[in-house]
Amino acid sequence: MPDETAVAAPTGAGDDLRSAAVGTLRLPPRIHFGYGARRHLPEVVRVHGRRVLAVVDPFLVRTPIFRETVDALTGARLDVLVHSDITPELPVDSLDAAVATARDYRAEVVLAIGGGSALDAAKLIALLSAYGGPAHRYYGENLVPGPIVPLVAVPTTAGTGSEVTPVAVVSDPDRELKVGVSSPFLVPSAAVVDPEFTLGTPATVTAWSGIDALVHAVESFTARPVDLDWSGVLPVFTGRNVLSESVALQAAARLGPWLPVAVHRPGDRRARHEVALGSLLGGMAFGATGTHLCHALQYPIGALTKTPHGLGTGLMLPYVIDTLMAQPAVAARLAAIGAALEAVPAADASATRTLARVVEINREIGVPRTLAEIGLTRSQLPQIAELGLRSTRLIAAAPVDPSRELLLDILERAHDGALANGSLR
Repeated sequence: MPDETAVAAPTGAGDDLRSAAVGTLRLPPRIHFGYGARRHLPEVVRVHGRRVLAVVDPFLVRTPIFRETVDALTGARLDVLVHSDITPELPVDSLDAAVATARDYRAEVVLAIGGGSALDAAKLIALLSAYGGPAHRYYGENLVPGPIVPLVAVPTTAGTGSEVTPVAVVSDPDRELKVGVSSPFLVPSAAVVDPEFTLGTPATVTAWSGIDALVHAVESFTARPVDLDWSGVLPVFTGRNVLSESVALQAAARLGPWLPVAVHRPGDRRARHEVALGSLLGGMAFGATGTHLCHALQYPIGALTKTPHGLGTGLMLPYVIDTLMAQPAVAARLAAIGAALEAVPAADASATRTLARVVEINREIGVPRTLAEIGLTRSQLPQIAELGLRSTRLIAAAPVDPSRELLLDILERAHDGALANGSLR
């Protein structure tokens, strides 16, 4: 069983490895983590109001842990109305009834309990309850006019980090890809992360959400620095920065050794603790910096194959690392991530070793090796590259200058299972 290891920010790798000398973090005012943290929910929720709309994944409603949570809230003289009509992939039209319910109920606080779709749904319900629709008014960055209905977020999977991030993603039938609403006003008022909620999560859900959390850490740590104009409105995602760097490394340190354990021993409380913490830290990191190439390519891949988000980002991670290694400054950062993943001294780390470890983690938890394995043909790859380029927010955060040719090269190697700097075997 892996040992817990503290990870420091890398040193001695030269100017290219040091982060930008500026930083921005946008986080919930209250973050509580640990087994039993859910018992603090009555105290956290009551600060914002008495009338609570609980937005919950449907399968949770009949579970003992959820009933215990609701009983604690009602026992604290809070009025709780449960909304559990949450649809996977979150079609935008599925929010209409929930928003109407929230308004009719005069919800004073929204409590989100569930996976990424439930948390994103709750963010948008809180937004649309406050300002009205249609939702497409808010697609993009910085279009939310002000504070939303207070939101308390309780994740039940370890991966999305949505409990601490400023973004919500929905499916819109009028768009080819999923679309996002990004605003500092979407950051929840509080996040309560209790690993108890993740016990019993199916192995595939643990794997796909957990590898996505690792992608968050890698892409946050390797994001391009942004030259910020402090006199104007800042972008929601401000690129690599001095405040998020060590958080991303800590996320990798938790996920690297413990994600395979959580997948194969789902009842292991230590593994669930470490992976939940890694997911939370990954969300804290990328909520400031943004993500880049794995996510830009996954959105069209997921749309075409109907495969889970984390499966797609995890599948693409080795091929994106393989490409980024060509840049010496980025290779140094990849080596630092690898040192965290394996808990080895910086002198023993390298980008090549990081790539090998990521490939090994994917193999251990069952991530498909190639795009061909999930049903894509080579003829579809140019379309995916074109669609990936349309994710301008994600592409802009990449540490290399993106082009159609670069994305297509990544996709072709991912289709064939070909790495320039290693092997998938």
